[in-house]
Amino acid sequence: MSEDERYGLNRQVRLLGPLPLDSGAALAPVEYAYETYGTLNADASNAILICHALTGDQYVASKHPLTGKDGWWVRMVGPGKPIDTDRHFVICANVIGSCLGSSGPATINPATDEPWGMDFPVLTIADMVRAQAMLLDHLGIERLHAVVGGSMGGMQSISWAALYPERVKSAVIIASAARHSAQNIAFHEVGRQAIMADPRWRGGAYYADDDPPSSGLAVARMAAHITYLSEAGLTEKFGRRLQDREAKTFGFDADFQVESYLRHQGISFVDRFDANSYLYITRAMDYFDLAEAHGGVLAHAFKGSKTRFCLISFDSDWLYPTSESRTMVHALNAAGAEVSFMELSSPFGHDSFLLENPEMNRIVDGFLKAGEGR
Repeated sequence: MSEDERYGLNRQVRLLGPLPLDSGAALAPVEYAYETYGTLNADASNAILICHALTGDQYVASKHPLTGKDGWWVRMVGPGKPIDTDRHFVICANVIGSCLGSSGPATINPATDEPWGMDFPVLTIADMVRAQAMLLDHLGIERLHAVVGGSMGGMQSISWAALYPERVKSAVIIASAARHSAQNIAFHEVGRQAIMADPRWRGGAYYADDDPPSSGLAVARMAAHITYLSEAGLTEKFGRRLQDREAKTFGFDADFQVESYLRHQGISFVDRFDANSYLYITRAMDYFDLAEAHGGVLAHAFKGSKTRFCLISFDSDWLYPTSESRTMVHALNAAGAEVSFMELSSPFGHDSFLLENPEMNRIVDGFLKAGEGR
C-alpha cells in the first residue's frame, strides 16, 4: 500500500440521502469530503472518528491544501501517537455546512445549478452527526472504537453517544460543553453581524462575483480568536508591547503587538474559509442543547448507555470552562455511565487542546488503549 493510499488524501463521496434535518427540511444529495489514516481491520472494529471544531476541517494529520500547513492535530494523530494510525483506522470528515468539500452554502444546489448561498438549510450539531453516520454506513463501519473531538468536535462526540449509543464504544470529549451558553451565543452573534454588515456579503449571494465579504469575516475571526485565548496567555505573549516601533503613533494603526496579531489572524483566515459557512456553523453551535430533547434533563440522554467516556477540560479555558465538563460528568454519573474526567492546567485558554500537552496525550492514549481489551 502506498503512502497516499494509506492516508487516503482528498477523498470525496456523494451520498444520495435524503438526510432529514432538525429544521424539518431534508438534504439530498449529501456531499462529503473526508480523510482516512491507517487501515480498517477485517471486522471493521478499529475505526476512530475524529470530529473537528468550528473552523477546522478533515485535514487532521495531513497538509492543508490551501495553507500548506501541517494538520491541525498532528500532535495527537499518527503512527505511535495517542490516536495511533498503526493500530486504528482514523476518519475525519469535513462537517456539512462547512467549505472544504462537504455540502454547504458554497456547494451547488441541484435544484438551481447555482451555489446554495443562504438557501442552504439551517443545520444543527445533531444533523452533522447524522450525516457522519451516513458516511460510516457507506464505509461499512457499524461501530466505532471511539469518537474523539474538542470544542465543537466535543459537541459532536457527546451527541454521537446520545444519538447512536450502540455504535460508539468510547467517546473522548475535550474542552467542550453539552450546550452553548448565552455568552457564547453573544460572541457568535457579534461575528455574524460583522459578516452581514459587510457590503460585499450581499445577502450571501457573493460567489459569482468572486468578491466575498472578507472584511466582515476577518473581524468575526478576530472577535472569536480572543475567546480561544486566556488573559494570562495574552499578557505573557504580548503584554502592552508595541509592534515594530519605539513610540505610539497617536493614530489607529496597529500600535500594539496584540492588535497586529489579531489582524493577521483575521486576514489569514479569509483565505481558507467561507463567510456563509461561518454563519451556518456558528448557528448550529448556538442551537446546541443536548438536554433539550430529553425534557431538560441531560442524564436522560445517556440512560442505559454502555459507552465509555473520557472528558478533559483546561483551567484557563473561559469559553468552555471546567464547570461545563463537570455538568456533563454529573449527568453521565447519574445515568450510570462509565466516565473519567481530568482538568488540566494550561495558560493557553481554549486553544490548549490544539497545542502540545503531554498530559492530555497521556490521558487519551491510556483511555483508548484500555478500551482495546474490552
